[in-house]
Amino acid sequence: MEEQTRRSLIERAESKHRLAREELAALLADEGAEEEMAAAADRTRRAYVGDEVHLRGLIEFSSYCKQNCLYCGLRRDNGKAERFRLSRAEIVALAEKAKAAGYPTVVMQSGEDAWFTAERLAEIVREVKRLGLTLTLSVGERTRDEYRLLREAGADRFLLRIETTDRALYERLDPGMSFENRLRCLADLKALGYEVGTGCLVGLPGQTVDSLAADILFFQSIDADMVGIGPLVPNGDTPLGGEPPGDMRLVRRVVSAIRLLLPEANIPATTAMETLQPGARELMLRSGANVVMPNVTEGEARRKYALYPGKACVADTPDHCRACMEGRIRAMGRTVGKGAGGRRRA
Repeated sequence: MEEQTRRSLIERAESKHRLAREELAALLADEGAEEEMAAAADRTRRAYVGDEVHLRGLIEFSSYCKQNCLYCGLRRDNGKAERFRLSRAEIVALAEKAKAAGYPTVVMQSGEDAWFTAERLAEIVREVKRLGLTLTLSVGERTRDEYRLLREAGADRFLLRIETTDRALYERLDPGMSFENRLRCLADLKALGYEVGTGCLVGLPGQTVDSLAADILFFQSIDADMVGIGPLVPNGDTPLGGEPPGDMRLVRRVVSAIRLLLPEANIPATTAMETLQPGARELMLRSGANVVMPNVTEGEARRKYALYPGKACVADTPDHCRACMEGRIRAMGRTVGKGAGGRRRA
């Protein structure tokens, strides 16, 4: 891309937060745009959400999953996956420890485990909310009534990544799942008043920069409150185990583009990024991201929640993770957020 054209597109994205799909795809395809996009995204991040980095304590409470996504180590047909399921008391105890460690927000994440009915989850949600914590759930596809029950129990946010908005690619990589149902879930969550997080994987076989551009415009169209991006980290126990990992330079351009087009959104620097490239959290925090989700799960459960191999920090204790991330954030000249870190609206 010509330098003048590139600069013009980035300036318009930064000032107007709008680009056409083909313009966005051209920037994503342009490796030479990476540093300029990151710098513009960092300025946008500072202007709209400030210098705070919000820490969310991640509780991974079940590795059982009824779905069979081709890229995920928790997939139903992975006979090598070590399954576990935490009890209500264990989950609440981890939330209590997260609060004591200074996390104002916890994220309860699991595979799509049918044992955890909405009623069982609602009981846990009520206990966690009694601690005064902000609570995000990431438990997959549910009915509208189930989402309503969990919202009424006190859940504040819900994370449900679309993974890709390319319908054919989605249904090939997520066999037995319906793209329309995924869209229905996201719409129901919005209508019920959750802060809604979604996102995509970068590096899926068959994915193009055009489909990634469509993903970003979809996030903008639903006014997503949080957008989480992960590179594909191939898991040898899945059908995509032989695929190359996601391109971290492209991941960075995607993160920057999301910040430019969704300036108010919360954008995490994810563990998957750090797994592929040590120091990637800082890189992404300088490229538009403003959230980190250190793991507060303990013991064998922490090891067994194996979405992909080589997961960064899996051997660390929760206390070490918290202290490490806080030190890394301060070394960047940024501050650790004190409040719940909800989406700011201009």
